[in-house]
Amino acid sequence: MLAETLNDHRQTTLLASLRQSQAFATLSSEDIEAIAAGCHVRSLQKGETLFREGDPAEGFYVVQQGQIAISVLNPDGRERTICVFRPPESFAEIALATAQNYPANATALEPSRVILVRKAHFRELIVRKPDLALRMLAAMSMHLKTLVTLLRDSRGRQIEARLADWLLQQSPAAAAGCPAVFTLPIAKKVLAGQLGVAGETLSRTFARFRDENILRVAGSKITVMDSQKLRAYAEGNA
Repeated sequence: MLAETLNDHRQTTLLASLRQSQAFATLSSEDIEAIAAGCHVRSLQKGETLFREGDPAEGFYVVQQGQIAISVLNPDGRERTICVFRPPESFAEIALATAQNYPANATALEPSRVILVRKAHFRELIVRKPDLALRMLAAMSMHLKTLVTLLRDSRGRQIEARLADWLLQQSPAAAAGCPAVFTLPIAKKVLAGQLGVAGETLSRTFARFRDENILRVAGSKITVMDSQKLRAYAEGNA
């Protein structure tokens, strides 16, 4: 009886996580249950690899708990974080297209749990429900937009502009021009990789913002004191 109760709880949690994902939010309960039938839940320890570049693409994932970083190696051998996914975001939808292998690495930044939506099962559902393909295209388009932004930033904008823009994205209050306090959602090392700079460069940029009384930084706690100046940096006008 206890085992049945635990299984029912896991299934309920799985269905709730899929329903919270933007890709599946408006689907019927019947459709969510059909997708869940082809899913597998995997737990990861901090620093554990979910998949590596070149691994066979089993399917795509929905984050149920924790944080998953997607990264690639630069030509100089340094790892660059492309994006960090949190609940209930999905990633690796490229596996549904022609990709036979994952094009990047995925690592847990903290104890995490992810839902694998198996490729073969989901493709069978798409045959019966073509609108699912449109949902996956929308998700892939959002990821492509992120990649284009990263490419633009790495070729054009200075680190001050990139960091200022990223900080404004983390705080609606700061983006609205108000003082704000928030906690960095990722480690500074991961943030440096996501912005495409060395950790020392990121530290110097934070120090510059601090010296100009734009920010106060205490560990992972960020206090935005001058959101207008921060926006000026983000727009390249500082």
